[in-house]
Amino acid sequence: MLRMTRTDTDDELFTRMRAGDESAFTLLYRRWQGALFRFVLRLSGSAEVAEDVVQEVFLVLMREMCTYDPERGKLASYLYGVARNKLWRRLERERPFVELLANDGSEDQDGPAPYGHREDALSKLVREESSANLWTAIRGLPRSYREAVISCDLQELSYEDAAQVLECPIGTVRSRLHRGRRLLAEKLLRQEFEPGRQAAAG
Repeated sequence: MLRMTRTDTDDELFTRMRAGDESAFTLLYRRWQGALFRFVLRLSGSAEVAEDVVQEVFLVLMREMCTYDPERGKLASYLYGVARNKLWRRLERERPFVELLANDGSEDQDGPAPYGHREDALSKLVREESSANLWTAIRGLPRSYREAVISCDLQELSYEDAAQVLECPIGTVRSRLHRGRRLLAEKLLRQEFEPGRQAAAG
């Protein structure tokens, strides 16, 4: 039976894996498979795609161990980054999913736009994932904002880790997150009031 101890950090398991310890790879897989699956599922909306991408991530880890440098960041961030890149490359090849790559051209044009307790409430709603309308709205966000919201609000990555995963400066992560939250709030408000307007019109 495989067991992790308090000293089994990701880097220690990675070092053991590079030395040929298959059990260390298995432990890393068990530790991160679920989180990576949720990350890709949230970005893509497809469980099948998420399963395939996660398998590809661990194949990369097993076959290309030299591409991860512990001095450049956490192993978890590396795995998330590989998952993100694998996902977008796959979706770019598969035309039925091309709408997921849409961008409204407003990326990074607006800086942080604080809106107090409304932003806190929205962040809580996103983390709780309690609404079908919420997921419709999230999937309708431009790619860069969707990535930021999912990485920071759902996966609960730090700004530093999200910056490594998304391959951009921390300031850009903050800007995209604020902009993404604002767009998300606007979409949810429209979803809330449109049925009422339609009913009144009828």
